Amino acid sequence: MGKLYIVPTPVGNLEDMTYRAVSVLRSADLILAEDTRTSSVLLKHYDIHGRVESHHKFNEHRTVSVIKEKILEGLTVALISDAGTPGISDPGFLLVRTCVAEGIEVETLPGATAFVPALVSSGYPCDRFCFEGFLPVRKGRMTRLAELSEERRTMIFYESPYRLVRTLQQFAEHFGPDRGCSVAREISKKFEEHRRGTLEDVAQWYSAHEPKGEIVIIVEGAPEKEKVKEKDRWKMKDAAPETEEGA
Repeated sequence: MGKLYIVPTPVGNLEDMTYRAVSVLRSADLILAEDTRTSSVLLKHYDIHGRVESHHKFNEHRTVSVIKEKILEGLTVALISDAGTPGISDPGFLLVRTCVAEGIEVETLPGATAFVPALVSSGYPCDRFCFEGFLPVRKGRMTRLAELSEERRTMIFYESPYRLVRTLQQFAEHFGPDRGCSVAREISKKFEEHRRGTLEDVAQWYSAHEPKGEIVIIVEGAPEKEKVKEKDRWKMKDAAPETEEGA
């Protein structure tokens, strides 16, 4: 039986590739790429010349069983996406689940992903966070935003630059215009940018400055609601005026 490797690739700078990732890709019998044209730049840069096939959201349901059989026959397969870690808002989950169900060994290499540097650089708490990825474009979007309005953990979203302003405006409507946020753009690339402020202020900024590139939005969690402590309840009870007998 072979093995499935999940291999992260750079989200921007090609030098973010790890030595181990290069080694795994060079030794793999088959490399599965989200877009073979995009991945060819990376593979050529690192002198990787193995067999490459397409594996993306439009064909994964059709090809996953074929790939499974190849691994069962003894092939070592490495899965990469256009950028970042496969399975994180990219194809990968279906193949991993299928291999796990078949008892095939799956090994995921640590490496690049866009939301981690965006979160750590935001200045908001990152000990506990809520990763939402891409919100539904239409159906269910408003319902999900309403549900997240009380989320106390730091929230992470991916978004298209074409929808960024509208999304920030919707966040302001549901979370409050004064809720803090950080928009990270072009992580690990030459023009990397982090724009921090309130949802209202950042939305206004990008209304006047057209955003480009890959976008990660970090939103501050909802504030803790004030709770009356138990001992304070007893103080309030003791301080309550007694009613006169017979009144």
